[in-house]
Amino acid sequence: MLRRLVPVLLTAAVVALGVAALVVRPEARTPAQTADYVVLAGVPGLRWDDVDPKNTPTLWRMAERGAIGSLSVRSARQPTCPVDGWQTLGAGNFAAWDGATVGERCPELDVTVERPDRISANLPDQRTTVTHNQDRLRWGTMPGALAESVRCTVAVGPGAAVAAARPFGRVDRYAPELPDDPTELLASCVLSIVDLGTVSGDDPAVRAAAARRADAVLARVLAARPERSLVMVAGVADTDRSSRLHVAVADGPGWGRGWLTSSSTGRNGYLQLVDLAPTALAALGRPTPERLFIGQPAAVVAGRPADLPAAIAAPADADREARVQQRVASWFFLLLAGLQCLLALAVLPLLRRARRDAGPNGPAPAPRRVVATVEVLLIAAALAIPAALVADAVPWWRGAHAGVYFGLVTAVVLGLATAAVRLARAYQRTLWPLGSVAALAALAVGADVVTGARLQLNGVTGYSALEGGRYAGLGVVGLGVFIAGTLLSAAWLAQRVRRSRRPAVMVLVGVLGVIVVGSPYLGADAVGAVALAAGVSIAAATSTGGWLTLGRFAWAGIAGLAVTIGFVLMDLRQPLDQRGSLGRFLTAIGDGTSGLTVHRSGAANLAALAGSPLTVIAIVGAVLVWFALLRTWGGLKRLFGIYPAIRAGMAGIPVATVLAGLLGGSALNVAGAAAALTVPMAALAALRVLDHATDRTMPAGGPGPDDPADPARPSVRAVPLAHVGGPAVPEGEPAVRDGGPAVPEGEPAARDGEPAARDGEPGTRSDEAAAEVAGPGPGVGAGANGSTAGRASSGSESGPAQPSAGVTAG
Repeated sequence: MLRRLVPVLLTAAVVALGVAALVVRPEARTPAQTADYVVLAGVPGLRWDDVDPKNTPTLWRMAERGAIGSLSVRSARQPTCPVDGWQTLGAGNFAAWDGATVGERCPELDVTVERPDRISANLPDQRTTVTHNQDRLRWGTMPGALAESVRCTVAVGPGAAVAAARPFGRVDRYAPELPDDPTELLASCVLSIVDLGTVSGDDPAVRAAAARRADAVLARVLAARPERSLVMVAGVADTDRSSRLHVAVADGPGWGRGWLTSSSTGRNGYLQLVDLAPTALAALGRPTPERLFIGQPAAVVAGRPADLPAAIAAPADADREARVQQRVASWFFLLLAGLQCLLALAVLPLLRRARRDAGPNGPAPAPRRVVATVEVLLIAAALAIPAALVADAVPWWRGAHAGVYFGLVTAVVLGLATAAVRLARAYQRTLWPLGSVAALAALAVGADVVTGARLQLNGVTGYSALEGGRYAGLGVVGLGVFIAGTLLSAAWLAQRVRRSRRPAVMVLVGVLGVIVVGSPYLGADAVGAVALAAGVSIAAATSTGGWLTLGRFAWAGIAGLAVTIGFVLMDLRQPLDQRGSLGRFLTAIGDGTSGLTVHRSGAANLAALAGSPLTVIAIVGAVLVWFALLRTWGGLKRLFGIYPAIRAGMAGIPVATVLAGLLGGSALNVAGAAAALTVPMAALAALRVLDHATDRTMPAGGPGPDDPADPARPSVRAVPLAHVGGPAVPEGEPAVRDGGPAVPEGEPAARDGEPAARDGEPGTRSDEAAAEVAGPGPGVGAGANGSTAGRASSGSESGPAQPSAGVTAG
């Protein structure tokens, strides 16, 4: 009993300790009260390409002395048109003015503003839009939450009136245009919101003229700003369906030269539109309505280049990459899904003909060149996503034909990676392609995460800053590839050691993966870390062989639960605005708002399930495994019988990826990314073990070679016994395992580093050579000659190994 508990307890202890060491989040840099007044100036459509020292001199000087960043203007509707952007600014949460469908270009801002007197204003449509956001949308948004958090608000212009209106429609102080001398107006309330105009269109001259007019109005605002005031300029919305990153500049006490950031993005130089409302309240020292605001206060971090043109070039380049990424990513994953489906169809006939028939009338095996070609294609398919990730190290998006450049760079990287696996001296070993491909994939994703996840931000296989879901750490696609690569690599390494040491290898590799995924300094995905810990627990519990019994499953579940509790306890110790997804969810349960969180997660799962090509890859992979690879002729059962550690690793992958997808709101996307790596490698390994499934001992009592009792029987000669990937055994010599001594004829086969099983005791073999001598693994059935000489190991065997004697028809 104790021996069975060791892997599970070791998993829980090591993973919990590793997570506890790194889960503490960095110290918050959100400033205390820094201003007596805040002025939010919005310019829908303003991008960094529109800013230069000649056309927008005021904004240029403001950016030189202040903090700058890229603003993601996600709202409850895509694209975020100006009316949605202004309302999201005032709500501090994702909002939409109504449910109307947006065409190619956003409509002009047309909002009814009533003037009951010369001071205030009223929005008669505000109650309708509040009802729309509360009842039909899933964000729990309350338009007007920002205005409700202060005693008095000034609005200048119709767009600003939308942001400054209270939930019942009242605007405290309103001016349709900025007065000639706005000093008194801006000093009348602690919060002022100013509409500087809109910059739209594709004509550079038209955009330059609009930006110049906005800059002139900004100059008057800065000239009349109150003392100790924070002024923020933001491009609060898109103007057409091509979503972009926009300008964000902050200037005031405590907001000197640097990059803008927030804990909602975790990335220097990036802000969300929903961060502006909590930033204004934090600067004023006012409390934030926690249940209503989804953003976090902004802060200033160092590291910005001293030269402003060089500093502006970075967000402008990020905008170009993010714009191109969405289009290129869509066709990349569609193409990948199609190729994976075609490759699955091509593998089926090879699996049927992979097992060589010893009889004279059996079907001819597939040509070796065809099998070799399919193997290379399977390796390339498994490495497609890691290659696309590495391709983002080259600035392909700067060219006129970005999609073509991306395809060429990805093809080069993919070709080099495939050649490295194929031309390696160890390629002929059965598990080399599986293990090396998994290791390359895990290393590619892990290295990117450790170095700041720069390749995933706005990358084709990463996440887009325009979508507002994630700005740092490990993305959905990277998580799926990393989980599959980590578990397969751990299984590959564990298979090479003696059985008693396999759980330790699985745990050591797994805990490194959990730390990379879950640490807020690295992957920053607590849900993914918990899911990976569950997969590692399952794999460690079954890596020594045998089936996943109820007891093993229970103890693995306890280990995963212990890791989850460790994450939660450490997360709950953090301040509310720094908690991760698990901590925020438990907090929502405590204050009675968990239903909203569950609703958001369910809606996100539904959207991800219906609209992603990765769902197709996950479903096709599951169908191929269940209806082909796991059949008697499919080879996967035989692979699992010969290599129990590989079976354990593959069992942990669906557990971890499905759990991560459902809890993280990405449905089958994580599983699809993992399937793109796992299924081709499983098919390749199955082809290899089936290719040598008939290399076995003749059944006891059967006619031997040249048996005189059957003179009509053709002569049968002994042939070399070669397990896939190892050198052939010369005639007359005993079978030799990789890294182990020869097995003399008539003696039982021993495991690497363990004594041979004695007669009458169960023997356990972990390598293919001994298992091929003994016969097919459990669930594979009889060989080509209609008999089974022995059973391969999946944790316990029925008897000692048989003498080696490979045979074939004469």
